[in-house]
Amino acid sequence: MTQRIHRSIDTPLRSGLNRTELWEGPDKGLIKCWEIGRQRAARFPDLAHQCLTGELPVLGWKGGVSRSLKKLEKYGSLKYLAQWQGLRGEDLDIDLSAERALTCSRTKMVVTFTPDRSKYFNQVADVEA
Repeated sequence: MTQRIHRSIDTPLRSGLNRTELWEGPDKGLIKCWEIGRQRAARFPDLAHQCLTGELPVLGWKGGVSRSLKKLEKYGSLKYLAQWQGLRGEDLDIDLSAERALTCSRTKMVVTFTPDRSKYFNQVADVEA
């Protein structure tokens, strides 16, 4: 069964919700991550441009890459994918039951965004030096 989270980019940002409503609802916080991405796009146009050109910059969730690693593939969080879609000015469109692979245009790293936290939780972090 598909568990798809979708919101149009034309949808106004939500307000007045508590922490539980934002992070622990059926969308698992993905809408909030996407809204944060939309807000950051306005504040950080260079970051939004990186995302629009297919880069996967380091953000607050696992999934971004600052450099190529020996192993050219890694896993990332669906929360990263949601924020990235917001930064790009795209509709939020994530299937909670599926993985989605993207290749960073700058580093050529392949990041597979997955609902399975165990796949990315203990992998070596890619941190800006």
